[in-house]
Amino acid sequence: MVDAGPDPVTGKRKQLTRTFGTLREAKAEYASIVHRRYEAARAPLSQVTVDEWLDQWLSMKAEDLEESTAYSYTMTLARVRGRLGRIRLQDLTEDHVEAWMRWALQEGRGRGGRPGTGLGATSVEMSLARLKEALDRAVTQDLLQVNVAREVTVPRRARKAERRAREAVPPWSVAEVRAFVRAIAGDRLQAPFLLALMGLRPAEICGMRWADVDLGEATVFITNTRTVMGNDIVVEKDAKSLAGERQLPLPAPVAAALTRRQRLRSRGRSGKSAQRAATA
Repeated sequence: MVDAGPDPVTGKRKQLTRTFGTLREAKAEYASIVHRRYEAARAPLSQVTVDEWLDQWLSMKAEDLEESTAYSYTMTLARVRGRLGRIRLQDLTEDHVEAWMRWALQEGRGRGGRPGTGLGATSVEMSLARLKEALDRAVTQDLLQVNVAREVTVPRRARKAERRAREAVPPWSVAEVRAFVRAIAGDRLQAPFLLALMGLRPAEICGMRWADVDLGEATVFITNTRTVMGNDIVVEKDAKSLAGERQLPLPAPVAAALTRRQRLRSRGRSGKSAQRAATA
């Protein structure tokens, strides 16, 4: 008796049973069936392209990732697919990956800036990291002998240039912060802007509910985040970690801005209720 793999129609496990006059004949047939099954399984896999394998790998990874993280992986690998996706996985070489990396650094930008300019070293490193992870899995699945991207790295010169560019943008001075605070006084988004100056992440500010704000005690609880995927899908979830869940004191200007925001919100609701009553 030998396992013949899943039925292609029903997906159920199939078993084959053969009877022979001698143990030697039975062993020979067993080996033949196992070999044919192995070759049948390997044949289509040998034609898998980089694109097809990345689809399979992302599908497997999605089971263990947050929705927003899985989306980030998809977008990060999209930078790779355009130039490497059509190559047969088993034909992919280190030269292919090296050439992609240098192209990406020089002219790989498609959005978020002037198209045709180079991507940042950090963006290219993220794409390489995801590609290496996907190829590692292909090795464990016996689709590849080695991970051809393993030794490809972003040149140190490119990483240093990116660090210098970041260092060239100094943080705001106290005078600049004060000027900004004066400029946003009375703005509809004054409260969120002031919360950002407290060091809150954009996702934490967008995910904040009024139930998280205690104006009487002048405190705010950070428990929820809200982000956007692809400019149209809103993802709301708990804080990324237990350390991310915290209670913070509200400085007087922030508490005052939130109080004004809450009053405007209450007035807006009262106006809508009165309008609906008049219409009825």
